[in-house]
Amino acid sequence: MQQVGELLPVGSIVLLKGGTKKTMIMGVLQTDEEHPETVYDYMGIPYPEGYMGEESVYLFQHENINDIVFRGYENPERDEMIQVLEMIIEKTQEQLG
Repeated sequence: MQQVGELLPVGSIVLLKGGTKKTMIMGVLQTDEEHPETVYDYMGIPYPEGYMGEESVYLFQHENINDIVFRGYENPERDEMIQVLEMIIEKTQEQLG
């Protein structure tokens, strides 16, 4: 998992390694029902098509990104969210020992 402060913002457009289609990030720090123990850095959808049903959504790690085409919007609200996520992760890690 990528450091929370280094995660790309929602709305960022990336090209994944081995990919030919751009992906838009629509969520961060996601899990799926099949592997709830794995936390993925990002949830993405094809760009420019966008969400076309559950089949068009996929999860991936930061290390799977080959190129950052566009960096999404960042503002103080996002900065606050990152700080909260960092605190939650820190507390969770302390509880797990």
